[in-house]
Amino acid sequence: MSAGNPLALLAWLSPAYPVGAYAYSHGLEWAVEAGDVKDRETLVAWIGDILRHGSGRNDAILFTAAWREARAGGDKLTELAELAIALAPSRERRLEAQQQGSAFLAATRAAWPHPALDHFAKSAGANTAYCIAFAVAAAAHELDLRPALDAFLSAFASNLVSGAVRMSVIGQTEGQMAVAELSVIAREVADVAEYSSLDDLGGSAFRADIAAMRHETQNSRLFRS
Repeated sequence: MSAGNPLALLAWLSPAYPVGAYAYSHGLEWAVEAGDVKDRETLVAWIGDILRHGSGRNDAILFTAAWREARAGGDKLTELAELAIALAPSRERRLEAQQQGSAFLAATRAAWPHPALDHFAKSAGANTAYCIAFAVAAAAHELDLRPALDAFLSAFASNLVSGAVRMSVIGQTEGQMAVAELSVIAREVADVAEYSSLDDLGGSAFRADIAAMRHETQNSRLFRS
């Protein structure tokens, strides 16, 4: 049972937490322009594939490894942070991971301080991938792996759904229906990631990776990725 404050997860994943997640679409903006995502069904399929077969899956595996390393007081967190950044398939994905990670770490060190966060910030430098920074914070504040991982993946999916709502792909009610559907997928991914190792890293969501690359030269953009 977690000895930490579970309300921390609500604070860290609140839209009010200053990580700038609203500014990134993870390539979804290009997918909408290209016609790959045009309604709730195609949106859930797109985000679901990212969770099951793409960066969402990899982030879940890296999150699990970082949480366990942090709880064990190990010295491999810097390597995990470097690996997480190296796995970014495009410039914008790298920016998304680094800037959200740096913003999360800065806000959490100020509002929810812990020596482990200070140590990680110094050792990781610019390689502050969001999934690693969040996992380190969860471990430092004695939050159990599964609630933290489930919440992290669900928030990732919710942010992309919010982007689709702002692009007028779907309305707010359908957006919440999509979030509910994706929450089931997020738990399925967490179920697998909980028992995975770094040897299981990899992905096959190639269309989503291409979308992230194409977004870099998209003419009209609302989002940074």
